[in-house]
Amino acid sequence: MLISKPQIFSIFAQSTQHHMEKLRNLRKQRGYTQEYMSKILSTDVSNYSRKESGDVKIFDDEWEKLAAALDVPVEEIKEERTANVVNFNDTSTNSGAFLNNYYNVPNQVMDNLQDYIKLLKEQVESLKQELETYKAGK
Repeated sequence: MLISKPQIFSIFAQSTQHHMEKLRNLRKQRGYTQEYMSKILSTDVSNYSRKESGDVKIFDDEWEKLAAALDVPVEEIKEERTANVVNFNDTSTNSGAFLNNYYNVPNQVMDNLQDYIKLLKEQVESLKQELETYKAGK
């Protein structure tokens, strides 16, 4: 049975969607917001949201902080992230399905990196000129 590339992507997307339902439900039962929980982990709301949705790993020390805030044992809220991967490789036709991940980098980070690159280029040019001056003086 051959599976088309759109079907593969659909299967992959469905299998990797895993929410931390226990954590989310208990947080809502307690009346806590994602903002409140993000402060407990000393992170921003968007990062906490990604953790709660299963997109970003929650580390053991973070599970402990969350459990303490929710006044439950870690075991009651901790869920492991699971992902089922569908590999498709039709070697008879030498074709296969590939998945590329693209991540958005915040503009502020990009601006800082661009400024740093510009500074480094200026320093390189300055050092080149200094080297030429040194060579000419010999």
